[in-house]
Amino acid sequence: MDRAEKLALLEASLTRAAEVLGDVTPHVMKLYYARHPSAAASFEHHGLGKTAALEGEMIENCLYCLMYCLERPAEIEILLENSVPHHHFTLEVPLGWYQGLVDAAIDVIAGTVPADATGERQVWGKIRERLGAIFTGCRDLLPEDAVA
Repeated sequence: MDRAEKLALLEASLTRAAEVLGDVTPHVMKLYYARHPSAAASFEHHGLGKTAALEGEMIENCLYCLMYCLERPAEIEILLENSVPHHHFTLEVPLGWYQGLVDAAIDVIAGTVPADATGERQVWGKIRERLGAIFTGCRDLLPEDAVA
C-alpha cells in the first residue's frame, strides 16, 4: 500500500469516527480514565477549573499526532520527544499516562472501523507501531521509574 492509499484510508477512518461518534473527546477520555484512573486527578489539578477544556486540548494534540505520523513522522517524533519530557518533569505526567491517552484515542477511532476494512485496520496498526516506537525512544529521555 503506498503513502497516498494510507492517507486516504486514514482520512476515511477519521471521517467515519466523526460521523459515528461526533466529538471523540468524551469517548477517549472515558476509556483513558478507565485505564488510568489516577490521571483524572492530574487533569483536574492542571485544568485549574477548566478540566474539559484541558481534555479537549490534549485530544486535539493526540489527533494531530495520529493524523500526521504517517505523513510527517519526523515532525511528530520531534514534537513528542519535546513534549513527553516536559510533561514528565514539569507536570509530573508519567510516560505511561501520556502514551495511554494516545492509545485510547487510537482504540476509540479504530473501534469504528468495520471488521472487513482490512486496509484501514492495517493503517491503524502502522500508526500504533510508529507512535509506539517514538514512545519507546522517549523512555531513554526519562528516569527508569517514569513509565507508570
